[in-house]
Amino acid sequence: MTAVLPAIVVGGYLGAGKTTLVNRLLRAAGGRRIAVMVNDFGEIGIDADLIESREDAVLNLAGGCVCCAVGSDLIEAVMALPQRLPAFDLVLVETSGVAMPGTVARSLRLAPGIEVDGVVVLADAEGVRERASDRYVGDTIRQQLADADLLVLNKVDLVDDAALAAVRDFLDGAAPRARRIEAIEAAVPADVVLGLTEAGSPPQSLARSGGGLFAGDPSARRLALRRPRAAAQQYQSAWLALPDPTDVDRLAGLLADPRHGVVRAKGVVRDAEGRAIVVQAVGPRVRTTPAAPGSAAATPGDGRLVVIGLAGTLDAGALAHALGATVAGTGRRSSER
Repeated sequence: MTAVLPAIVVGGYLGAGKTTLVNRLLRAAGGRRIAVMVNDFGEIGIDADLIESREDAVLNLAGGCVCCAVGSDLIEAVMALPQRLPAFDLVLVETSGVAMPGTVARSLRLAPGIEVDGVVVLADAEGVRERASDRYVGDTIRQQLADADLLVLNKVDLVDDAALAAVRDFLDGAAPRARRIEAIEAAVPADVVLGLTEAGSPPQSLARSGGGLFAGDPSARRLALRRPRAAAQQYQSAWLALPDPTDVDRLAGLLADPRHGVVRAKGVVRDAEGRAIVVQAVGPRVRTTPAAPGSAAATPGDGRLVVIGLAGTLDAGALAHALGATVAGTGRRSSER
């Protein structure tokens, strides 16, 4: 079995903050080789200091990353990525402002060697409700929101308390299945979007986030933000040691359950047949795949899982109890703005 290349689809309407997020993720790649796929370079502004050279439809970026302009033939371009050496760790597909990210994700799932980890959609706190009611673009906006596994409500510093409460209520109905986080200038820790660099230890990039203090409702899907003028944005992570074997289907169901507050998770477990299974979760979407023979994930060892949520929302203890697991380590990171 050959290794699969995980893909994350990033969508959202014009001005929601997709470009800002992509540039932040490239700066915080943490050694990951990322391929960014866009329809056209004119549609996304890769920061100039990240670009090392340009070759036709490819921008060679710092840290071994690339940005490729694919035009209308996305699938062909993505299928060619696994053949490039050295190998990529992840592909980010940044859709145009009027594209349906769910449709793009479904198309990518047809490509051999590509596995879609999830769909991340950005929404502008100032304008999303107005645009969603627009007679011309409203249907597009509402479908983009409904496609989200992880919804980033961006620019929350530009609205007052009443407007923020109203947009939260709107998104409860518009994106009922998505986990939701809130951000200023698309400041989201890289591990939350890209996945963790290691499944055996708490993530390191959480300390590099900025924004307000997050707090959530432990029993709800919504991960709410207190006003951004509060002291610090805080995420929480936990490292679980899982039993051998692990009921993989049960694990997937528990990660998808909103009561546990998991935004992102990655791990390797052993199933009842002794196979190493890689687990990836983005919001409610959970992917389980056999580890490629010879890979680090396939190396014999105890099951391990790292989960990320917002402080006050992630219930790692309940998750561990339900799995018969042990909380082997926790991390809580915050940074003053």
